[in-house]
Amino acid sequence: MTRRPLPVTDDLDTGGFFEAVARGELVVRRCDGCDAVLHMPRAYCATCGSWEGRWQPVAATGTVYSWTVVEHQVHPAFPVPYTVVLVKLDDVPGTRLVGHLPGRPALRPGQAMAADFEDVDGTVLPRWRTADVSPAPAP
Repeated sequence: MTRRPLPVTDDLDTGGFFEAVARGELVVRRCDGCDAVLHMPRAYCATCGSWEGRWQPVAATGTVYSWTVVEHQVHPAFPVPYTVVLVKLDDVPGTRLVGHLPGRPALRPGQAMAADFEDVDGTVLPRWRTADVSPAPAP
């Protein structure tokens, strides 16, 4: 099987996210000046103009906001069908994270989701699953 493409984990704006995920935590970036959520993660707050921010741990739970099933294979590491899901975080209203689910799971808007973490070729990534499905064993 072809190796999965992996994100850059040491980027100045997103590195803290991947450091937390490697510890088994889900985090979002917040502004120190006004507490706004900076998502997508970035150094500058467009709300108050501050360049100071922090990574705040959040629950690894959410609900299905939207999804699509991919039927046409675009990368050999992702056999079809698979589902791209947009998860609205429980702890941070208005903040959504993208995830990948194998196959065509029966999803509905507002369905409970939970994240766990998987090691992919030495890089730990968050992995979403429906909350009624037990976590997959760690590789």
